[in-house]
Amino acid sequence: MDYLTAKQTEELDMLAQEKYGIPVLLLMENAGKAVSEEAVESLSGKGKVVLVCGKGNNGGDALVCARHLIENGLDCEIFLIGNPEDLKGEPKTNYEKLKAMTIIRRLSFESMEFFERELTYAELIVDAIFGTGLSREVGEPYKTIIEKINSSGKPVLSVDVPSGLDATAGEILGTCIKATKTVTFTLPKTGFVKRDGPKVTGEVIVRDISIPKSLLLEITKI
Repeated sequence: MDYLTAKQTEELDMLAQEKYGIPVLLLMENAGKAVSEEAVESLSGKGKVVLVCGKGNNGGDALVCARHLIENGLDCEIFLIGNPEDLKGEPKTNYEKLKAMTIIRRLSFESMEFFERELTYAELIVDAIFGTGLSREVGEPYKTIIEKINSSGKPVLSVDVPSGLDATAGEILGTCIKATKTVTFTLPKTGFVKRDGPKVTGEVIVRDISIPKSLLLEITKI
């Protein structure tokens, strides 16, 4: 099986837009829907899901996921780390869509006690804090949030890559989500089979999000 580095993943997304006219919004929609399908299957269509979203495209995937989960009748508690006013582009678009349907809570140290309580009610946690672009050590409040998720004892479904894992090298960047399952897109990442990767990814599920196969062949041959 082929694997992708973080750089190759970024190049794929860019070329999908430039060469094939596939917008990021469509890729995000496909990714979020794929995660929602795995979540529904994990819960047999019922149960409470806590989604933890960062401000980047990974968080945008989870905002799409939450919309589909709600449409499937699941109980969702959605947390956004940071100020929603800082959202840009496609994550902002999906935030606005979801906000029209439900409450999205801001997660910070001030709301940590409420967050920790909600984790006790969860039957599944969706981790979408960081994606493949993370390359520096995890700081606060992300470090505390990741540690609280890990200590909850609940099943965790990571979006594309467990938050805190270097997607290329497999190194834990200070702290890292220990996923039960990782839904990754197009191809698994090289970091999944290196160093600490196998310890934190759990079951890896690869889902297609409409990246053209010809483009994939071009990238993996480089």
